[in-house]
Amino acid sequence: MTGPDRLEGRNRLELEPDTVERDLVKLVLTVVELLRQLMERQAVRRFDTGELTEEQEERIGLTLMLLDDRMTELRERYDLRPEDLNLDLGPLGPLLPRK
Repeated sequence: MTGPDRLEGRNRLELEPDTVERDLVKLVLTVVELLRQLMERQAVRRFDTGELTEEQEERIGLTLMLLDDRMTELRERYDLRPEDLNLDLGPLGPLLPRK
């Protein structure tokens, strides 16, 4: 199978006039989710190495939880599932690691 048929069913960003707002939100949330996951991994690394004070750990943990809550709210508002934010990059695979 080649051409457009091969791509059918993949999680691609397809802009349509009727859904442009939702598609834009999907793209923005995808970038935010990527950054959130990177920040979370960095925070875990810093927790593990003992670089942070207890107060810093609390603040980072609370910030990451609040960000996750806001992401959930926005996904629900625009009827998006977490897997909808994982764009397929073709030969490179998915943008976000699968959980």
